[in-house]
Amino acid sequence: MKEKIIQIGAEANIILTDNFIIKDRIKKFYRIPELDEKIRRRRTKSEAKLLEKASKIINCPVPFISPSIKNSSKLKMPFIDGKKLSDNLNHFSLKKQKEICKILGENIAKLHDSHIIHGDLTTSNMILKENKIYLIDFGLGFISSKIEDKAVDLHLLKQALEAKHFQNWEILFKEVLKGYKKYKEFEKILEQFKKVEKRGRYKGSY
Repeated sequence: MKEKIIQIGAEANIILTDNFIIKDRIKKFYRIPELDEKIRRRRTKSEAKLLEKASKIINCPVPFISPSIKNSSKLKMPFIDGKKLSDNLNHFSLKKQKEICKILGENIAKLHDSHIIHGDLTTSNMILKENKIYLIDFGLGFISSKIEDKAVDLHLLKQALEAKHFQNWEILFKEVLKGYKKYKEFEKILEQFKKVEKRGRYKGSY
């Protein structure tokens, strides 16, 4: 199969080839070449580790490590041929939207319980396939046990729902929280989440 670029991003190009996705991190010419290569390899390795760990607890693409890619700035993963939620969530019935968001909340709870922070929880990074939700793009993700980091993760999702799915965003975020209640530190996270919200409103008042 011929390679096809399906997304051009600021940090990486996403290439489809032979039913696999290649995430190729873009060279930054303002950096010293040796340093740039080191940074891109480190970030690729970090994302691969996160995906591998996350794949054991939720649905997400498992990185394919081959000798030619292992020490490069390219990440190879299976192509998930489903519906991107950013483009399709609004078209589902409200009942189905709520079901999806509750499952999403459960998945985020599982990640946070393992101290995995996604870092970019938007519906653009969620794919629905055969009634299963797959989280993709852990490029901004990291490991943290901090309540603050988990609260910010949830805050990013709320902002994404409000911006892209504004018709029902309040209902949908409530469903996310219903699912997220499975997280053992739910009350602590919710308390910190409210503080993050207040900080956001304070900054926005200028």
